[in-house]
Amino acid sequence: MTHLVHLDGHAGDAAWGGAVPVFVRAADSRSFGERGRLARKSLEYMRTLPRAVPVSPAREPAGRVCFRQLSFAEPDSAPRPSRHTREIWWRLAVVGKAMRGLWEQRHVPDVPFLLPIAVDLRPKGELGPTFGNMLAFHFARFRPSDAADVPRLASALRGQIADAVRDGQLEANEVAMDFLQYRPLAFVRRAVRRTGGAISSFNCADVMDFPAALERCFGRRVVNAYHIPAVPPRPGIGVFFNRCAGRSNLVVAWIDGVVTDDDVTRIVETVREGMGWIETA
Repeated sequence: MTHLVHLDGHAGDAAWGGAVPVFVRAADSRSFGERGRLARKSLEYMRTLPRAVPVSPAREPAGRVCFRQLSFAEPDSAPRPSRHTREIWWRLAVVGKAMRGLWEQRHVPDVPFLLPIAVDLRPKGELGPTFGNMLAFHFARFRPSDAADVPRLASALRGQIADAVRDGQLEANEVAMDFLQYRPLAFVRRAVRRTGGAISSFNCADVMDFPAALERCFGRRVVNAYHIPAVPPRPGIGVFFNRCAGRSNLVVAWIDGVVTDDDVTRIVETVREGMGWIETA
């Protein structure tokens, strides 16, 4: 989007920021065979996932996509948030607590939550290439009962990603995403066929801050910007975060019939309380 806005406002001028934008990431210096071995390692990992078949509130047949968006701020009297509460692991633990309430209401057994988390591989502060994969993925696992203690769960989730980095799993998953250019997605689905293709109990993501450089976008001042994803029929519900112009945005997206309006209200309130936010106009 930054590249498009630059082209819109500086047609014919020098490249953005005085440098040529990076449109395509550099080719991987590793051989095809070496990357193939890493991709197979990721597939072997995917085959372990059916051991914990994810439970989700999804229903058949799927209905229309619904969403609710709210903007929040931290109260003036609140202390400065710690680094941990700004991390995805804290936010995921808070969302897990909200989903725990939904599971308890529906008397779902205490079976593990399973959900993929995208990991941004771009160096901090850099835009990265316009085209090409700059993401890896990591599967977080925890039981609904674990979400009763949010700080403890956030610490455990942080430890899981640290283990994935140390064991080379994150690197293997990054290469595997590139290999989907050569292997159809059905190849991955066959590896998790016991789950019916479902590999997520719910969706959760933090798309971070809307770029400050895009204060004006296509000739207009940006008042607010937030991400509204289309959640798949399974798991049928997701909670998403981003920040823009000093506000924190929360979006709950779901498939009609999966949850009620009251369910969504309870999820929003649990997240708001866990983050220590107040609603803005």
